[in-house]
Amino acid sequence: MIKGDDGYFYLYATEDIRNLPIHRSRNLVDWEYAGTAFTDCTRPDFEKKGGLWAPDINKIGDKYVLYYSMSVWGGEWTCGIGCAVADKPEGPFMDHGKMFRSNEINVQNSIDPFYIEEGKKKYLFWGSFRGIYAVELSDDGLSLKKGATPQQVAGTAYEGTYIHKKDGHYYFFASIGSCCKGLNSTYTTVVGRSDNLFGPYVNKEGDSMMDNKHEVLIQKSNSFVGTGHNSEIVTDNAGNDWFFYHAVNTKNPEGRVLMLDKISWKAGWPTVEDSVASTESEKPEF
Repeated sequence: MIKGDDGYFYLYATEDIRNLPIHRSRNLVDWEYAGTAFTDCTRPDFEKKGGLWAPDINKIGDKYVLYYSMSVWGGEWTCGIGCAVADKPEGPFMDHGKMFRSNEINVQNSIDPFYIEEGKKKYLFWGSFRGIYAVELSDDGLSLKKGATPQQVAGTAYEGTYIHKKDGHYYFFASIGSCCKGLNSTYTTVVGRSDNLFGPYVNKEGDSMMDNKHEVLIQKSNSFVGTGHNSEIVTDNAGNDWFFYHAVNTKNPEGRVLMLDKISWKAGWPTVEDSVASTESEKPEF
């Protein structure tokens, strides 16, 4: 998700709508369909018959850069990450193609990109259940920096990386479990904390995410299961923090739905009320 110069929040999702759907909202509650990032003609093609998964949108300079995963289910050594560029958050996006594949960078299951800037440098984090890795990018963010070497920052329990900096700490949000098995999905959002972007990230007891230790942020309830893969944290006009994730509605389990919940910060750690998805809530203030 990103806020555009036009005042809309733009949200990008793993494709069910082919060519990667974009929705937009002014208040994070009421959403409208804004089109797709690609067309059949401009669609990335480095993975034949691959789907476009887990996009991450960022503004780099005056351009909107969309990182995406491209994979077939189970293609853990042929999947990879690419990027595309647009002048506006709604597109059209021009594909810059593959940045790397699993078998080229030697990181199995290279999906779920996350971009972050730190100290005037640009980094990409990625990975799915084979370790989470980070690597430095070129100045324009469209390729790996020449000579950059990936480093592992978290263990093999995680995917869907998102890192949030607050009050001098780095919070590493990720998902564990299965995302896509309907009512049997076990996706759970977890978090660790570090004083350094590259870790070590630890839980409240000081156990490392390299050893698959973490704090549970949000988990299944009677109403929603598969609660995972959160987005950017957005602060509203009242200073409240909100985040999106997806889940399966137990009363209507077809597909996955977009969820919104408020994050509170207690003793330096993020919390969601009762650690489960809310069924009703106050609205963000805009």
